[in-house]
Amino acid sequence: MIEQEVNIDAGENQLSATIALPESEGKFPGVVLIPGSGQVDRDENAKGYPINAFKEIAHFLSENGIASLRYDKRGVGKSGGDYWPPGFYDNIFDVCAILSYFRNYESINPDRLFLLGHSEGAIISARMAGTGTDVAGIILLAGSCQKGEDVLKWQSRQIVKGMKGFNAWVIKTFRIDIAKVQQKQIDRIKKSTKDWFRVQLVAKMNAKWMREFLEYNPADDFPNIKCPVLAITGEKDIQVDPSDLGKMAKPATTDFESHMLPDITHLLRAEKGESSIASYKKQISMPIDKGILTLILDWLKKRV
Repeated sequence: MIEQEVNIDAGENQLSATIALPESEGKFPGVVLIPGSGQVDRDENAKGYPINAFKEIAHFLSENGIASLRYDKRGVGKSGGDYWPPGFYDNIFDVCAILSYFRNYESINPDRLFLLGHSEGAIISARMAGTGTDVAGIILLAGSCQKGEDVLKWQSRQIVKGMKGFNAWVIKTFRIDIAKVQQKQIDRIKKSTKDWFRVQLVAKMNAKWMREFLEYNPADDFPNIKCPVLAITGEKDIQVDPSDLGKMAKPATTDFESHMLPDITHLLRAEKGESSIASYKKQISMPIDKGILTLILDWLKKRV
């Protein structure tokens, strides 16, 4: 495997990325890896959460003759710009610039370019394919097919169900209505006009990103997707509804393949016990599920 670090112009910002190439010579099929939401870098690592999903996927692909490009978001890692102001559609703009750069890269076959997105990255992939972006196919890992506001509400219910210990005691003892608290926060975000604002004086909120995400519904774009689609979601995902796979398939008018994998969580790892946010720390100590890698490779091989 050969890795090359590159800088890509995306409007006023320069994004830092890693291209992973097979060691052989030739024009390779390529995959752009699009990360999930939050301050995650090219490997999908966030502070305190070294997920490393994209590093594993990139290395696996290169070992099997497929190139990839993974990147740091604006204001994250080595990329320029500010992380907080961009919205959902700004993130799409950046991916379009990255795809254009990769399409013209000397070692890449421009007719065999794919998008692989995880979580928000899967939503971005569906949006791009549904609005006419020319790619050979898209791979959706833990994608959704409902309005962003509904995704967050479903997610909140699953997270609360999995709470234990002190947090669960506080909610029960003080009869905190999580749905009501969340709706109040959503209403505040919708009324805001700022790109970002502070929550509880300390934490920052990507208000522009949230407003756009809350309103966007991938279901509107699925009927317009013309390229092949591979969708994979874990049965124990508590951040996106696994049943959304059926919602994707229903309007699909193209080659659509989906898999709901037993015991797999949002972090693309196997969890034998009950999945919860508290179990994430333990999950990231393990490699991502080999079954996911095999499904991705088998699907790509049929199309390259």
